[in-house]
Amino acid sequence: QLQASGGGLVQAGGSLRLSCAASGRTFSNYAMAWFRQAPGKEREFVAATSWSGGRTYYADVVQGRFTISRDNAKNTVYLQMNSLKPEDTAVYYCAARYRWIAEANAYDFWGQGTQVTVSS
Repeated sequence: QLQASGGGLVQAGGSLRLSCAASGRTFSNYAMAWFRQAPGKEREFVAATSWSGGRTYYADVVQGRFTISRDNAKNTVYLQMNSLKPEDTAVYYCAARYRWIAEANAYDFWGQGTQVTVSS
């Protein structure tokens, strides 16, 4: 129901734009979030947006570099990632919940993940 895409290999300082397209149901009434998981680490919160897109939330480590947005008409949420660093390397997942929270276990719907690799 959630399909993440847009990952890839990029050099440090570069940019990527991730997309998460919903199908099968509408998520326009749900908060949408991005999480990431690096090898050997727990899944961590990256960014979230309220159902309207009017409120956004970021982890401190990406604040000022990443921007989350959504287009409810297209049932899609985006994550624009700028000034990428090697430590941003991870599998990125999109998720949906009726209200945003930074706790991954609380989310009801998950995409399959897209790999982001940042080379130094």
